[in-house]
Amino acid sequence: MELLARTCNTERMNVERIIARLFVISGGAFWAVAAMNADFVYNDKPLAESVGSAMLPLGIAAAALVLGWFFETLGGLFLFAGAAAVGVWGFVAEWEQGVWLVNATVLIAPMIVAGAMYLLAARMQNICTLEETASTT
Repeated sequence: MELLARTCNTERMNVERIIARLFVISGGAFWAVAAMNADFVYNDKPLAESVGSAMLPLGIAAAALVLGWFFETLGGLFLFAGAAAVGVWGFVAEWEQGVWLVNATVLIAPMIVAGAMYLLAARMQNICTLEETASTT
């Protein structure tokens, strides 16, 4: 079994897509709930206002999901750019070590994994398309 073999494997491509989408969906749900609870519990904001705070991470996750669903390469690059932006934000905000650990674990790493899965699925789709066109000519 060659890891980087250029043969079409639709099962692997579909698994990569599913993993990427699950990471984006679960991350969006996690951060939406976290944002809502942070405002509701710690900032003592009303529930309606707290739900409004949750719409930003939910909207970003929905945009990443839709982008990755139709344009996998662009979706993967969007997630990599988001992970880099979080890193830059951490340096600018001078996060403490614990904040870095939490964000690296529950935000940066899942974005990188989802982005990589989208790019691998896009690569496999390209290989399958090239094999199909080569066999028809």
